[in-house]
Amino acid sequence: MGKPKAGKPEFTTNYEGVIYRFVSQANMDIFKSNPAKYEPAYGGWCAYAMGNSGEKVEIDPETYKIIEGRNYLFYNKFFTNTLPDWNKMEPILKKKADENWGKLNK
Repeated sequence: MGKPKAGKPEFTTNYEGVIYRFVSQANMDIFKSNPAKYEPAYGGWCAYAMGNSGEKVEIDPETYKIIEGRNYLFYNKFFTNTLPDWNKMEPILKKKADENWGKLNK
């Protein structure tokens, strides 16, 4: 799998108040055909933090994991990378993150 690439301003769309940029018209069209399928899990907030504490924590877009076709993003700054901790307890954290995200989006 390739690394994430910065999107271009000419390939920009808005979905539910979030601006998404893509590297090509084709990628943008795919997203627009089914945005709910392609948007990052938990609104793009850190999956580990969502599962661990239910908090919205910013992420590093280059620290991610694809799980069953869904993009999960993680905090990775200041000598802290939450992806390895997520990997150690993924089933528990994912279940809790799903619950916490559901509560935040009622």
